[in-house]
Amino acid sequence: MYTRLTDSFRRTRCEPFKNLSSIMVKDGFDRRGTVKIEIVQKAFSGSKGTLLALKDILLTIDPGEFVCIVGGSGCGKTTLLRIIAGLETEYEGSVFLDGKKLTGTGLDRGVVFQEHRLLSWLTVHDNVGFGLAGLPAQELSREDRCRDIRHYIGLVGLDKFEYEYPHQLSGGMSQRVAIARALVGHPEVLLLDEPFASLDALTRIRMQQEILRIWEAERTTVVLVTHDIEEAVYLADRVVILSPQPGTVGNILPVRLPRPRDRTDREFVRVRRSVHDELFAPGGMTQLVADNF
Repeated sequence: MYTRLTDSFRRTRCEPFKNLSSIMVKDGFDRRGTVKIEIVQKAFSGSKGTLLALKDILLTIDPGEFVCIVGGSGCGKTTLLRIIAGLETEYEGSVFLDGKKLTGTGLDRGVVFQEHRLLSWLTVHDNVGFGLAGLPAQELSREDRCRDIRHYIGLVGLDKFEYEYPHQLSGGMSQRVAIARALVGHPEVLLLDEPFASLDALTRIRMQQEILRIWEAERTTVVLVTHDIEEAVYLADRVVILSPQPGTVGNILPVRLPRPRDRTDREFVRVRRSVHDELFAPGGMTQLVADNF
């Protein structure tokens, strides 16, 4: 299966473009990307019966907004992201993108997982191109595909590594490739499931700066799941706090701090403490649960 898919878009090396900076860069704010979530409940069947993962999730995400979802292990953060991505379809409720009900996966949503999931036998160029594998060939010419692939490789700062293989890349570089792959199909929403959790502390900070730079260039709606309170405050326009199993929206905290943000700034520390207090409030929003959804 992988062979058939990769053969469908693998190409010889593209001719270099002289002015990549002018290609595919959005002019101003793109109004696409409104996400409306109306989930009554999401349950899983387990050995001990039915386990309720999510309940009564009502949330609207505005176009171009950067939203971080924070909560303890097992609160349903990843399940919620998978529902938006169309990877989980068995639930009560609906998710809408620009007013259209979502019924499965699509190129209008790009997903980046905690592991980069690059294909080891493909170069950086072809791994990014894999993000276009579901696009009918007649909708994009070979030249346009090469242009888009090269644009997003340049956007994540890997121009000099276009024809390297995954084993030749660091962890942070591999995640950049995964981000480029998610963006190359021009999604309206970018979904990130703890994409920096497996990186060392210094690389994680650099990647947080990189994802902000990319977001500011593209203005794609971003939904990022994280356990890291400081990461959420550093990145987000709003922080959505999920309560424990079943996951519900405990609170939504706006982050009205100018960018770039200073992690040592008094107001930054105050907002971080507010999120912390919500998560560790009496009653245990971060209580341990037996199953991690």
